[in-house]
Amino acid sequence: MKKTGAQIVCESLIAEGVDVMFGFPGGVLLPFYDTLPQYPQIRHILVRHEQGAAHAADGYARATGKVGVCMATSGPGATNLVTGIANAYLDSVPMIALTGQVARPFIGKDAFQEIDISGITLPITKHSYVAMDTGSLAQIFKEAFYIARSGRPGPVLIDLPKDVMTDQAEFIRPDKVDLPGYKIPTHGHPTQLKSASKLINEAKQPLIIAGRGVIISGASAPLKEFAEKAQIPVITTLLGIGCFPEDHVLSYGMAGMHGTGYANKALENCDLLIAVGMRFDDRVTGNVDAFVPNAKIIHIDMDPAEIGKNVRVDVPIVGDVGAVLHAIEKMIESSRHIDWIQQLDEWRKQHPLLDIHDSAGLLPQHIIHELYEATRGDAIVVTGVGQHQMWTAQHYIFHEPNTFISSGGLGTMGFGLPAAMGAKVGRPDKMVWLIDGDGSLQMTIQELATLVQDNIAVKIAVMNNGFLGMVRQWQDLFYAKNYVATPLSCPDFVKVAEAYCIAGLKVTKREEIRPAIKKAMEHDGPFLLNFMVEPEENVYPMVPPGAANIEFMERPKKEVSAWQRRSTP
Repeated sequence: MKKTGAQIVCESLIAEGVDVMFGFPGGVLLPFYDTLPQYPQIRHILVRHEQGAAHAADGYARATGKVGVCMATSGPGATNLVTGIANAYLDSVPMIALTGQVARPFIGKDAFQEIDISGITLPITKHSYVAMDTGSLAQIFKEAFYIARSGRPGPVLIDLPKDVMTDQAEFIRPDKVDLPGYKIPTHGHPTQLKSASKLINEAKQPLIIAGRGVIISGASAPLKEFAEKAQIPVITTLLGIGCFPEDHVLSYGMAGMHGTGYANKALENCDLLIAVGMRFDDRVTGNVDAFVPNAKIIHIDMDPAEIGKNVRVDVPIVGDVGAVLHAIEKMIESSRHIDWIQQLDEWRKQHPLLDIHDSAGLLPQHIIHELYEATRGDAIVVTGVGQHQMWTAQHYIFHEPNTFISSGGLGTMGFGLPAAMGAKVGRPDKMVWLIDGDGSLQMTIQELATLVQDNIAVKIAVMNNGFLGMVRQWQDLFYAKNYVATPLSCPDFVKVAEAYCIAGLKVTKREEIRPAIKKAMEHDGPFLLNFMVEPEENVYPMVPPGAANIEFMERPKKEVSAWQRRSTP
């Protein structure tokens, strides 16, 4: 039986288990939107900007482990997806981006709203398709979903010309995918596994650094078993947060630019670093030449392109991190490393992170601590990008994977609200909190309307300091407080929320924090809290740009720190 291309698209989505998609219609997509009511199994959520569709699909994918789907029309609709696609690519998020395209006879002729979106997104997708034949749609969708979710996940784009969706063809869904050039390594090489186990058994001061790859592969349990058997301390990257319980005795927090002082001291002094599902980005390594100066490195990752790219590696292991950890765990001896762990505990006492300094005004750190106490960690927490993101990573304690959702590699301001929306749609059973900044929130604030229209009960905590906070912090520390283009004139966020029919409260005093959080959590729908926090509060610790991790700055006393003197013009 023949079906239209639009019907084949819907049939293919359903066959891949898609029950929700985020999109914004346009002229070339009308054949699809005209067909969509025939398929009530697919819930379509109308966003207010295409970037919001991509971030919502991203948040949905991270919260559920499924493939997120977004859709936009040709031309500016497609280009508005680009930031969200790039964000998903850098953070290894499985996503299908569907774009409308002008009819085939008009392609290449600069037709109205024509753009080569496949070419534009080529560097930021795992693969891009231009569907030039209705009969090929079923095969394309089968391959696209397989590529998006397999191996190291990532976004795949499918460009759909208008007439391809109106033409008809037989819908025959392929039974399998045959991509000869696409091979996925699973188990590490036996020789490398033996080499790794030997180093682990011989190490006196070993350290595990775990990244998002642990979460992607569902390897939190194997990581915990591995760490406990060998008694190896565990630190994480920003996107690795949640892959190892942060209240575990072997957990020593996040490393890198805004990581804990004791995690960075552990990096400086370890004699073996076991890197699991992470890519040694510059925010983790600091000055690469000074990174783990005394250690051999074992690097376990699904993507061979990441191994040896940024740092030297002694034992490279390519494969699924869960399978590799399980294999190594069988080969290693039970250990204790008592002296090493006691040293880390001493550093934790010397460089406490959770001690929040006193202030007459509201501190974001205190608010996030109160938020954790109110939820007891039983929530999905989504952030935008900026100071609030780092404070959340530092002061909220995460127990499970997929409960901390944030933009890592691209550092996308505006990510938070639509991503929280997608997370709540994907996990309606979970409390979802968005912690955002006044600058980041305003980049996609129009998605408040989507929350209301689709009754998506996201709770929003705005850290309103009247600045582009992280940029201002750099101006404070390294540019003699030359606050150029960072002060913000912000709206009354409570009134803005009310204009979108969302309840809200303004919070100015410490004693108001807990009651406000409680009221938001008890409210049935979305709720916004506007916290008026200290305008010039800085995130500490901080590794200055170009410095080694061990040269982290802590909150200064009355005197100016050496790094401030050295770095300020």
